[in-house]
Amino acid sequence: MENKNTTVIEDFVLTGLAYQKEWRIPLFLVFLAIYIITIVGNLGLIVLIWNDSQLHIPMYLFLGSLAFVDASISSTVTPKMLINFFSKNKLISYSECMIQFFSFAIGVTTECFLLATMAYDRYVAICNPLLYPVIMTNRLCVWLIVSSFVGGIIHAFIHTGFLLRLTFCNDNIVHHFYCDIEPLFKISCTDPSINILIVFIFSGSIQVFTIMIVLVSYTLVLFTILKKKSLEGIKKAFSTCGAHLLSVSLYYGPLLYMYVRPRSAQSEDQDMMDSMFYTIIIPLLNPIIYSLRNKKVIDSLKKLLKKTI
Repeated sequence: MENKNTTVIEDFVLTGLAYQKEWRIPLFLVFLAIYIITIVGNLGLIVLIWNDSQLHIPMYLFLGSLAFVDASISSTVTPKMLINFFSKNKLISYSECMIQFFSFAIGVTTECFLLATMAYDRYVAICNPLLYPVIMTNRLCVWLIVSSFVGGIIHAFIHTGFLLRLTFCNDNIVHHFYCDIEPLFKISCTDPSINILIVFIFSGSIQVFTIMIVLVSYTLVLFTILKKKSLEGIKKAFSTCGAHLLSVSLYYGPLLYMYVRPRSAQSEDQDMMDSMFYTIIIPLLNPIIYSLRNKKVIDSLKKLLKKTI
């Protein structure tokens, strides 16, 4: 029998990061700077690719899509986090919470698919360079990008739909800096076992599928590189793939750690640190990683600066 004293929750409280009161302003300024650099870096990369016709090839179209997703993820999480540094109640409405999670789920899932397609693109470019223009056509490139976003939207709809079946009563304290699915499970009055199973099946399958594509693609790339006798060719291949491998490693590490380890081993503070890495730090690092190691992007930036000046 339901308790008559229970009340349906209409607002949640985001506890955010644990910090001393005197650290509030410094932390706010640090995260504000990170957010500004993230948006400028990712949107700037998109502008470079858009303006330079030489960058209108699959590799850079994928990179531009990745930059858009990174900017979206950061904009979904960071502004509310910044507001809560100075908010007394740190409230977020139920509908706002669901929308935030839905947007976050789209971004994270789409990024997984994009990283896999970028790995496949590098595999075709290095292992089958003569057939690359035939295989990786603009039509296929657009199809892969659209499919990545559609897959992200479908995956987000599934989890958000099952999240809406949960009821929240009495406890509205979300121990996180944004509405993530795991903290919401912990305060649900409804048994979230089905939701946990859905997360394991769908999120686990997507991560395993995309990681396998990345591993297989770069294993074949590695064998192809090692067969090359030209030192310059080896350096060029490693330079092309190195940035992507670094980005993939940084992105999947926290994701796997969060969803593969036993639930009993999860601590709320550790979860927030892991989440911060792929929602705030990775979107900041990606444009830097891809730009500094890419001669064409640097040349395009120099051209744009000359035109502007």
